[in-house]
Amino acid sequence: MRYVRLGRTDLRVSALALGCWPFAGGSVWGAQRKEDSLATVRAALDRGINFFDTAYAYEAGASERVLGEALKPHRPSVVIATKLGGSEAHPDRIRAACRRSLRNLQIDCIDLYQIHWPAWDIPVSDAVGALQELRTLGWIRHFAVCNYGPRDFAALAALTAVPSNQLPYSLLARTIEREILPLCRAQGTGVIGYSPLAQGLLTGRYASADEVPAGLARTRHFTGRRPQARHDEAGCEAEVFAALRDVRAIADDMGLSMAVLALAWLLQQPGVASLLIGARTPTELARNLPALEVPLSRDVAERLDVATRPVKARLGSNVDLWMAASRIR
Repeated sequence: MRYVRLGRTDLRVSALALGCWPFAGGSVWGAQRKEDSLATVRAALDRGINFFDTAYAYEAGASERVLGEALKPHRPSVVIATKLGGSEAHPDRIRAACRRSLRNLQIDCIDLYQIHWPAWDIPVSDAVGALQELRTLGWIRHFAVCNYGPRDFAALAALTAVPSNQLPYSLLARTIEREILPLCRAQGTGVIGYSPLAQGLLTGRYASADEVPAGLARTRHFTGRRPQARHDEAGCEAEVFAALRDVRAIADDMGLSMAVLALAWLLQQPGVASLLIGARTPTELARNLPALEVPLSRDVAERLDVATRPVKARLGSNVDLWMAASRIR
């Protein structure tokens, strides 16, 4: 396992992290057995993963509670990250939100407390002040953000060092390369990439758009007519599945799975600190770990760029994968 210092903090996190949203089950992921979640955490620890990410928003704390149970015997050796809703960064609400997550996780201090989405009605100085107070109280070690685009990130970075910005990044979601990834690199802010396998698309398990379940077909890759979609765009399903065919061909040429190739490409992108792997079982986790040992040549990187460029063009400058009226600015 490789470990990376997160920003200018004392946190050294594994290059692959366990994203624990699937532990919550629910309408997006479907039924999830707690026994599988606990076993997946144990398998991650055995393979050197020390970084675990969750959020209260994942089914009203369900993911936090499962993760807290799984990590309780291992607390000194792990880095736990969770998130608060953007509106909860208000000074009048932040203490209650933090206490709630501390209880769910069964810990005394959160290693990395992240604002899940920007709240534009709260002055950034108020949010920073509230988070700094939590750190003074000893309830959190460090704070960071998720889904902050160039405008919001620049406003925050003018007030405080930002160790990380959690953003969607994959071969099928490359919009952050336009502005926000270079800005994070310039500020020494590590990017934590979420949905690195595009919620399963880059595993090759779906042969067509019709096979993708509604809970996972909510992104702007798919038509806004899908049942759980929150956008009204046409999507880019033809471009996505053409890209997937090309990625599969490249992976076959290298004797790799599509998932390992996709993750290996991300791990070699400058500025990426860690990737969130949303494994639901030890078997799913094991399939992804070889990505750490795969070097990609310049030729392979160019082929992947060409294959996925049409999807990048169709998604445009909107980093928000779910809504056309972007929540990321």
